[in-house]
Amino acid sequence: MAPITVVNEIDNQTLPQNFRFINGVVLGAGVSAADLSFRSGCSCRQGEDCQYSGCLCLAELDQDETSDDTADDHDGSVAATGTPLTRKKAYAYHMHGSKSFLLRSKLHASKLPLYECHQGCACSSKCPNRVVERGRLVPLQIFRTQDRGWGVRTQESIKKGQFVDRYLGEVITSAEADRRRAASVISRRKDVYLFALDKFTDPQSLDARLKGPPLEVDGEFMSGPTRFINHSCDPNLRIFARVGDHADKHIHDLALFAIRDIQKGEELTFDYVDGASEDFEESGGRIEDMTRCLCGSSKCRRFLW
Repeated sequence: MAPITVVNEIDNQTLPQNFRFINGVVLGAGVSAADLSFRSGCSCRQGEDCQYSGCLCLAELDQDETSDDTADDHDGSVAATGTPLTRKKAYAYHMHGSKSFLLRSKLHASKLPLYECHQGCACSSKCPNRVVERGRLVPLQIFRTQDRGWGVRTQESIKKGQFVDRYLGEVITSAEADRRRAASVISRRKDVYLFALDKFTDPQSLDARLKGPPLEVDGEFMSGPTRFINHSCDPNLRIFARVGDHADKHIHDLALFAIRDIQKGEELTFDYVDGASEDFEESGGRIEDMTRCLCGSSKCRRFLW
């Protein structure tokens, strides 16, 4: 896991004393992962290219041709029979050449979840469909900003489509999330740290865990460096739902990827509401009830919610 550093050249503030860093989500009361008997993975052989083998982990990404499928995906690989292999399924990541392990451009603006091979799969740890599983590979620095509290910047350049880190925290029930909002001094401030795991929520689902209301991730008191990433209406990161074992869709990962090239030392940002907030004039709300946006972008929507 790449290192995290903390610097403050602005004032005497330190990170919250009641905050602790974690390397994986913590399951709260009433939340549990699927029983081992329900877990399954692909049966791709080690050394076999999951993309060309009809890997079960890619089934739900079977889409039309992606916009940036280049020669790096058709490198002349052949099957054991000597027959050239052709791509049968859409694949979240490039796997050859300079774009290896980078998220495909077409997915940057999509709502599609990302399906990856995982610990229950037979393929090797070097499988190109294991990106988020590898963890944070980019060194990050938490720093004090002039007017937005803490922020996060990268300590090395990041390529468009590169995985940065996950948003971590305590996974709690919807009822517990509502209780914490009510107990917060400023309930809307609490919403900054709560993210609903609602990508697969469906009242008609046969899986009771997906019927809703969805679980939520609370990163206020335990998380990783992404907890300190600021909002921007014109961000350089985007958050995606990532699934390893399909039996655990209700506790899917929240993975942050770069949606443009990012320079060393540049602050990292993502859109907290993924572009969904209304303009103030259209919302009909009172200005005193709105949370102002301080991103400073030319595309700023003025208010978060």
